[in-house]
Amino acid sequence: MSYLDNIRTFVRVYELGSMSAAGRDLRISPAVTSSRISQLEERLGVRLFQRTTRSLTPTEQGKAFYGGACEILESVENAEAQVVDITENPRGSLYVAAPLGVGRRLIAPQVPGFLKEYPEVKIRLRLTDRKVDLTTEGLDLAFFLGQPEDSNLRIRKIADVDRILCASPAYIDAHGNPDTGEEIVSGQHECLSLRFPGATEFQWRLNTPDGPKRFAVSGRYESDDGDVLTDWALAGNGIAMKPIFEVAEHIKAGRLIPVATKTPPEPIQMACLFTHRKRQDPKTRLFMEYVITRISEEVRNSSIQAQLPR
Repeated sequence: MSYLDNIRTFVRVYELGSMSAAGRDLRISPAVTSSRISQLEERLGVRLFQRTTRSLTPTEQGKAFYGGACEILESVENAEAQVVDITENPRGSLYVAAPLGVGRRLIAPQVPGFLKEYPEVKIRLRLTDRKVDLTTEGLDLAFFLGQPEDSNLRIRKIADVDRILCASPAYIDAHGNPDTGEEIVSGQHECLSLRFPGATEFQWRLNTPDGPKRFAVSGRYESDDGDVLTDWALAGNGIAMKPIFEVAEHIKAGRLIPVATKTPPEPIQMACLFTHRKRQDPKTRLFMEYVITRISEEVRNSSIQAQLPR
């Protein structure tokens, strides 16, 4: 197994470009990470990385070895998966990512029940509203809202999620309740933006009588955390565009009020993302099916829960 551990370590160092990052990902010390790479280089009789104090770069031999190393690990994982399928006893760590709102409200509540059914599985749940990379971040499965950029990954659609533009009664009392996206823009309403590093523009895509249209909204508030936008909206700081399931309780209680209802946002896809290889892993498949079965209806019924017309 030590040779396989060395190969796994090499793959993570190659993908993450850092001994320390690979060590953190694998939960081993930098010294152990470096030792494993050295052992592998000694066995192969070549240098796999060029090391300096500031950088680590794969050699030509390292680049050549990476493809074969991935195939070795995939073969071992497939063989283990077949055995686990037969024994119906999945085990090991499952690395799952989800947006903050989705993760907190929908995914995290399902984890305890799943682990009771499969006690030899460990769930490592990472919540972030930024886009994640399954390969470089060592993820098995990622739930997301929207459309993925990487067409090489596999998608399992869960539902089309209704969204809503909403603001607090205090904001509406002070600034009015616009009927349309045009009124939001012309009235220079404060719009609360979900934005990530590197984003160059922000627009809301709304349904109009003439079809979907993009509106270049503006505002002084922006964050990469969707729950922060909800808190700002509740405090009367502006208009937020939110998946209804995230704010259904606030809408029902009157803490947030729908705005621009004549031009509602387009629904957004909720789905989970995985590689073809990870789909064959029983624990990945079982967790995906377990979660989807339990959250699909909840997502679809969020408009009803908020007492909004469908």
